[in-house]
Amino acid sequence: MRKIIPDPETGFPKGLSQPALRALNGAGYTQLQQLTGVTETAIQQLHGMGEKGMVVLRQALADKGWAFKTNPG
Repeated sequence: MRKIIPDPETGFPKGLSQPALRALNGAGYTQLQQLTGVTETAIQQLHGMGEKGMVVLRQALADKGWAFKTNPG
């Protein structure tokens, strides 16, 4: 997969849709690194976050050597 270009201020990928960005911001996530402390399931449940957005976020995190928090258990 190609490398995702991050926004220099937030770290969120430039290819992320506006509804997805609004969903993240509305939930209080303003920096990509914050997503390392939350599960994929929690982010997927946000209104406006679709599968394409999740793919883009997974790749953006992986490009930094990061990942979503794993589900306990």
